[in-house]
Amino acid sequence: MRKLLLVAAMAFGVSANPAHSQGAEWRSLDQVKAEVIRRAGKINPFDHIKPDDAAAILKTINSLDRDEWARAWCKVGMEYEARGDARAKEGAPSAELADTYHRGFHYCMLARYPAPTSPGKLEAYNISMRIFRKAAPHFDPPVQVVETTFRDTKLVGYLRVPKNVARPPVVINWGGVDTWKEDRMGAADRMLAAGIAVLNVDMPGTGENPTRYGDPDAYKTYSAWLDFLEKRTDVDGSRVGLWGLSFGGYWAARMAYEEPRRVRGAVFHGGNAHIGFQREWLVPAFTTGGATYLFGAGSLLEARSRAMGTKTMEEFLDAAPKLSLVSLGLIDKPSAPILGVNGKLDDQAPAADIMLLMEHGSPKTARIFSKGRHMGREPGMDETLIPNMIIGWLKEQLTK
Repeated sequence: MRKLLLVAAMAFGVSANPAHSQGAEWRSLDQVKAEVIRRAGKINPFDHIKPDDAAAILKTINSLDRDEWARAWCKVGMEYEARGDARAKEGAPSAELADTYHRGFHYCMLARYPAPTSPGKLEAYNISMRIFRKAAPHFDPPVQVVETTFRDTKLVGYLRVPKNVARPPVVINWGGVDTWKEDRMGAADRMLAAGIAVLNVDMPGTGENPTRYGDPDAYKTYSAWLDFLEKRTDVDGSRVGLWGLSFGGYWAARMAYEEPRRVRGAVFHGGNAHIGFQREWLVPAFTTGGATYLFGAGSLLEARSRAMGTKTMEEFLDAAPKLSLVSLGLIDKPSAPILGVNGKLDDQAPAADIMLLMEHGSPKTARIFSKGRHMGREPGMDETLIPNMIIGWLKEQLTK
């Protein structure tokens, strides 16, 4: 095990080239390229990318150097941005501008993917934000950029309210270490169609949330958003649901315990609660696991460590258990309704954590996919199946 820890720690360094790392925790350039082509235009996070664009971009990438990756993808993103700027001057309709800018955003988002761990990736992230903000007013309904505060820091979110619905319920929605608030527009569209307002936020340690994942008070950033919603007149801040994905799923379960009176329902989607924070689970996940992670398991460690605020694998392994709902003494307490969703074969977050939640405290609801991997996805599965199921459950909780 000590050898595996050393290999993964070496891979984590921001200046390291993953193509030159030892061990099986990083995919090769050819493997990454093949995976991009497989997903382009169809599967997250490449579902908004044109396959022809992807093929052309990959031809210009000759290594897994982070900055080389960032430059290649962001170049195309900025070309879409320039196209959007030109069409905006010509008075193009909002739908066209939203599509053009949003597509440009996605290329620059992939440039920083999974996390901005190099100067080039950080620059790409900043550019992606610039392009997304150009798209924001052209969405239907538009994206409102909203702010609140936590301690002495600013939190930024995106609020969208369905048309012709008076004071609708609202879902606070967020992703994990690589999927941030800008990336959750598809899920937001589905909730809006169901008459639910959506507030997209960044989980601690990602995007524009400056509070680290491992900060003991990080959960209070969500309480700050609950406070914010209670003061709004365009949504019903007394009917709030939560939907957290992947490594962000933890915060949905955590807040169901921390704020049981203000949360109507929380979706724990592919997250960790206790088992997934233990060394016995994390070492394999960071070394030989991460089957669905684009760059391999070493990249999973890199992205999670950035969010957690740790520099080595050992630091992460020491910090993670402190977040356990068991260690915090929460798991047997009453909670808001929780829906657990994951795949039985997930090697990033154990489906066993859902079973553990069901064995303690208030009754829980669960859907575990027997052939599913991370977040329940099965090969060939309709990409709308799980989101639609989750939204149906949330709507039920919010309209009781």
